[in-house]
Order: sequence, then C-alpha cells, then structure tokens
Amino acid sequence: MAPPAPLSVTREWLKPDETAKELLVRVLTERPFLLLPPPLHRLPFRVGNVVEIVGTSPCAKTLILIQAAINCILPKEWKGVQYGGLGRAVMFVDLDCRFDVLRFSQLLKRRLIGFRAKVKGNEYEYDYELFTVCMRRFLYIRCYDSLEFLATLKTMHCRLQKEKETQADGVYLLMIDSVGAFYWMDRALSSSSGSNGRKSLSLQCVVETMVQEIQRLLSVHPMIVLAAKSASFGDKQSTTEVIRNPGKRSSVLAMDFKSGPQNLLHREYMPSVWQSFVTHRIQVRASDDNSKHQNNSTYLTEWLLPWLKFSDKFIINDDGLLVIL
Repeated sequence: MAPPAPLSVTREWLKPDETAKELLVRVLTERPFLLLPPPLHRLPFRVGNVVEIVGTSPCAKTLILIQAAINCILPKEWKGVQYGGLGRAVMFVDLDCRFDVLRFSQLLKRRLIGFRAKVKGNEYEYDYELFTVCMRRFLYIRCYDSLEFLATLKTMHCRLQKEKETQADGVYLLMIDSVGAFYWMDRALSSSSGSNGRKSLSLQCVVETMVQEIQRLLSVHPMIVLAAKSASFGDKQSTTEVIRNPGKRSSVLAMDFKSGPQNLLHREYMPSVWQSFVTHRIQVRASDDNSKHQNNSTYLTEWLLPWLKFSDKFIINDDGLLVIL
C-alpha cells in the first residue's frame, strides 16, 4: 500500500486555480454576449443559442437575417471609419432557394456609403476593397431538398475549419432560411423500416438528424444559429391541439398568439425535437396600421421565448434598413 501523500501536496491539490471573479471574466471574454441589430436587439445572445424567427410570408424574415449578416461581416473599424461590425464570417444556408445575392450586395454597399458619408461627406462612394473583404466573409449555400441539406450539415465541419484557418476567427453566425422549407416533402415520406433493418427517411428522422448535426457543429465551432421559419395559422375554435402559454417550453404543437391577427392560433408544425432545440423565438407579422407610413409596410415583432410583455414596430425604408418606430 502506497504511503499517504504529504499534507503540502494535498493542500496544493485543493488550492483553487482561479477565483469566481476570474472565472466570470474569462468566460465573458471567451464567449461574450452579443447584441444583434433590430428587431433582435432586445435580448443578448451567446454562442450556442438557436434563435427562431417565425412569421407568415412576406414579413421581412429574410431581411432580418440579411441585416444581422451585414452587421457581422462589417469590420469594427476600417481606415479610420467606424463601422461597428464584428468582422466575422457568416454561413447562410438557403433552403427557400429565393435568396437574392444582388440585393444583398446592394444593401451592403448602401451601408458602406452611409458610414463613409458620416466621415468623408461623400454620399455616393464606398471603399471597394472593404466591400470585397465583406463579401468574402459571406458564405452562401443553396440546398434543394432535405437530403442535400443533411449532406451539407454533415460536411460543413471541413468548410468551417477551412474558413477558420483562412479568416482566423471563423464563422460566427449560422443562418438557415427557411428551416421548414421541405416540411411537406418530408412529411410525405414513409416512416417504415427500410432494408437491412435501417430506418427509412421520414420527417422525424430528418429533423432529428438535422438537430444532431447542428449540435455537433456547435460543440466544435462556437456559433449563433439564426433560423427563419414560415408560420402556419389556423382557426382557434376549430383546433383540438393543446395550447401552450408563451414563454413555457414544451413539446405540444400549438401556441396561442393573442396579439396575432383576428386572435388566430399559430400552429407549431415542426417536431418536438426542433422545438426543444430552439432557445429563443420571435414572431414577426405585418401590421394593418400603415396610416403614418403609407409608402412603407409596417411590421410587428413579439418575443415568445423568452416571453416579453412588449413588442416592437418597425418599417423598412428605401435603403432596406429596419427602422424601429
């Protein structure tokens, strides 16, 4: 039997490596809170968060993603001009197959012109070198079905690792537009067992695999996930599904949005494995009140997870910017 360790060794082993204050400073430095541009500015986010932007089409969900992407790829400072960005890369996965890259580049140019005009005074020029750098930070992938999407997720680690080696800090935002794009196609698939006892492709299988692959990516590559999702509304009186109170997480399939149009019921159609994976959820919908802004559509936002008592109203101006009213 080995002799007991000296008391000094025991004390050294029990000595803490860092104080609670040092721990908080280290954690907040390595994984700081992030405030995204409006209308996502009400809550701070950290890597690992999964933010769902839900709403009927059209209600500016993709534009919200674009604004967050531009804020991420812009540098904090460039040649004496403050842009206030993060200087990080964005991975945009387009499942709707309707993303307009030209529109994205135009909005980026207008942002560059706006910041430059505040310092240089020229309202029509932008730094082309900076524009090129920002566009290189925007990584775009288009998928046409669930199989292609799952294959993209399974091979994304290599792509993210390559970008991390190229751009040092790597990808910071993973965007999915729209996460329920292939819902009806996947729902039509058979859920029975395939050959050799292997489970065939089904909606539940697709969503479970999607969540698992994203979780694996987040464990290796610290990112924030922003996912747009189309909403489905039904008659509150005709539904027999369980109603979920805002702010409470569960696996039921319906949520009552009392502030929604005609007090309709928003039906959650994604499987519970996705619902439990989401950490934040914001609803976006068009407003009927356009009296003060006849030339611009007005939209309302409401935080459902966590539930906040207040909502924001915003418009989209001629430059494609979201303006909180």
